[in-house]
Amino acid sequence: MPDFEAEGLLEGLDPKARKARLALLRELHDNRGIPLEDLRRAAAEDRLVFLPSESLVGGPPKYTGRELAEQVGVDSDFLAAMRRAHGLPVPDPEERAYTDLDLEGAQRARQFRDAGLPMEDMIAIARILGRGFSQAAEAMRALVLKLALEPGASEHDLALRYADIVAQLMPLTEPMLPQMLSLHLRHIARTETISAAERESGRLPGAREVTVAFADLVGFTRMGEELPADELGRVAGRLDELASDIVGSPVRLIKMIGDAAMLASADPEAVLDSALALVEAADAEGEDFPQLRAGVASGTALNRAGDWYGQPVNVASRVTGVAWPGSVLTTREVRDQLRDSAGQRFAWSDAGAKRLKGLREPVPLYRARWASAEDASEEEDASEGKPPPAPPDVNPPPAP
Repeated sequence: MPDFEAEGLLEGLDPKARKARLALLRELHDNRGIPLEDLRRAAAEDRLVFLPSESLVGGPPKYTGRELAEQVGVDSDFLAAMRRAHGLPVPDPEERAYTDLDLEGAQRARQFRDAGLPMEDMIAIARILGRGFSQAAEAMRALVLKLALEPGASEHDLALRYADIVAQLMPLTEPMLPQMLSLHLRHIARTETISAAERESGRLPGAREVTVAFADLVGFTRMGEELPADELGRVAGRLDELASDIVGSPVRLIKMIGDAAMLASADPEAVLDSALALVEAADAEGEDFPQLRAGVASGTALNRAGDWYGQPVNVASRVTGVAWPGSVLTTREVRDQLRDSAGQRFAWSDAGAKRLKGLREPVPLYRARWASAEDASEEEDASEGKPPPAPPDVNPPPAP
């Protein structure tokens, strides 16, 4: 048995913590076969508590990078590139750091490559999945730790309790992930369209017409200086919940960017509806929740890996920055489209032309809201040539 004290693994601990650490080290080394070198590394990184659960996910390390590549029949550079795309560290080629789970993943990657998938596309997909699964894994780890923590729990007790909860949840989690991916693939298959030109050319278009909206929390940066981190996280989490609940097909919630949500769809009416509903939902949260402001723009943009790039994305972001709290601003293109296609569903106020970062000329902007019966009556009077009533007390949002 190693001399854990001589190895420095008990250094600086009081008698109670020392006893718990010694029991944990014996459990890890003697009963679970974790090498002393791994124990040293885990202790230095303050993650001994998580070692018992590691063996439940993929088993103990068995292979070096060179051995893994030889067994699968691929170049080691290929495996390293895929691992980096997943956002995982690449161990030294001679370090025995890979498990049976890594072997299974390498074999799957080889099968995709043999099926004819281009390397650059495989890496792009791996990068996207890696980001999503990394966030999911972190959220699940925090949940399990929350369940495992008990007041006064020793390092030994917490480690074993954490591993026990992981052992109970893993059989439930493993089939859930591919099921969720299949559901999203099915949804995309139902909502995606392919034009005749795309079928004729046999390739995807370089860009498409899309309407983009951003909605961000007003004063969130200032809140970060005034509120504790957990309260700030609660606010951002609540925005995520609101956006997830409100945004639905044909609009997609593209991503959450800290204090902002990005939406996109080929249907400008649905995007504006979602933006207005988000702003209204934030107001309904009460005084303890910051207001939202939103900007909407339409144009030609490029879709890559579920995200959008191009002029309407940049403009919508800039428009959001000049909107007043609790308001939704749109460009003239959005207003003109919806005046023609959405009839009298929306009411518009001229917000003036604003100078936006990155654009040479001022951009005419319009405040949008859902139309009321009074708005519809005014539109009808205007169409009949009747003089309009006194304008309502609505201040167009100026540039801050």
